[in-house]
Amino acid sequence: MNDEQIKRYARQIIMPEIGVSGQRKLLESSVLVVGAGGLGSPAIQYLAGAGVGRIGISDGDVVDISNLQRQTIHAGNLGKNKAESAREFVERLNPDVEVEVYPFHISPENAREIVRGYDVVLDCTDNFTARFLLNDACVIEGVPLVHAAVLRFEGEIMTIVPKESACYRCVFSHAPPPGSVPTCQEAGVVGATVGVLGTLQAMEAIKLIVGAGEVLTDRMLHVDLLTMDFTELKLRKNPDCPVCSGKVSDIIPEKYVESCRL
Repeated sequence: MNDEQIKRYARQIIMPEIGVSGQRKLLESSVLVVGAGGLGSPAIQYLAGAGVGRIGISDGDVVDISNLQRQTIHAGNLGKNKAESAREFVERLNPDVEVEVYPFHISPENAREIVRGYDVVLDCTDNFTARFLLNDACVIEGVPLVHAAVLRFEGEIMTIVPKESACYRCVFSHAPPPGSVPTCQEAGVVGATVGVLGTLQAMEAIKLIVGAGEVLTDRMLHVDLLTMDFTELKLRKNPDCPVCSGKVSDIIPEKYVESCRL
């Protein structure tokens, strides 16, 4: 590291859990953030600030004025693709970070190829199809995945380490019927809620990279910010999970519609 980097990351380097060696790991690491919206915006902000050397950003949407209540990194970029907008933010914040932009949604056809190029993947999506697709692609490719979801004042987060911990499909075998679970567009969300959960996702990725502390494997943290209740749910691997068991070893596009059942 050069003098400027030592100065930039001084508050992290002085921590025994990170130090110089941990900061080097961050600078040499790569994280893919799928979704540059409510969850992705704070996650990208703090991953870039921490000095993650390469950040991939995937999002096919464009910035709308209704996004800015929570997706604050996109200020001034109305109408621009969110992945491209996020790259501009990262480049202004930290020139150490290389940004790889995927200005489209992750699909069954490209998921495995994209995720295998990263050390950690963050699921910052807002729909069940994308969540199951990312889970399955990451488990098959052996890439750790940090999942989060939010609604109103509440959120959930869990970390999946393939072959070691329960995956998303171990907990939810298939998606609920369409329309049975409201979206943020229908039920609303407070900007600070996605800020908290997206920041927790960044923290999980940082811990995975530097090897510090305990990540949320075999646990799901449920957060209710209206009551300030933080509830930890114990999880266990499902021996019949088609992905964890190895029965399913590839992504079959027609499986990722409606129920996403395998």
